[in-house]
Amino acid sequence: MKLNLDIKGASSQEWLDAVMADFNSFLQDHADCERKASAMNMSFVAKYPNRTEILPELIATGIEELQHFEAVYKLMEARGVKLQHSIADDPYIKALMKLRYSDVEGRFLDGLLIASVFETRGGERFKMVADAHPDPEIAKFYKTLWVSEAKHGHNFVKMALNYFPEEKVYGRLSYWIDQECEVVKNLPIRAALH
Repeated sequence: MKLNLDIKGASSQEWLDAVMADFNSFLQDHADCERKASAMNMSFVAKYPNRTEILPELIATGIEELQHFEAVYKLMEARGVKLQHSIADDPYIKALMKLRYSDVEGRFLDGLLIASVFETRGGERFKMVADAHPDPEIAKFYKTLWVSEAKHGHNFVKMALNYFPEEKVYGRLSYWIDQECEVVKNLPIRAALH
């Protein structure tokens, strides 16, 4: 059983060029994304405490995302980069969230599948950074994150399969992969994860 589908449409060289040209801004945004990812997992726990089958995985993933934040922060400290005072809205996430089902069960399913898709996109982009960065330590760090994000993408689909039939999960995941590709095409190019 395949636990996720690949993203549709690779990230552009222009995106990678923007990241490499302003890597410190990318690090600031990356740190913000890790904080938000940790909070998202804990938000699932708070909203769906009755979904006991997935609570341990959500908690573990939330902790892991917070550890990623700590690692990015250490990298920022070593480079003299400060955290931003406030976390800006993410146009990528905002665009995806507007497309969710409105009913309770649909929003739960969509929340898990959106998380799968953006973790998979994050993994793809971390791999691009790992392959392109001239500093071997930073390249190694982003390779580690790439593997972790790919695992998270799988895990969110696996969580959805606890509660919804396979055909519904994969049908809706296919929809989200298409929507995510369109959102990425329309994003401004900037030194940010999304």
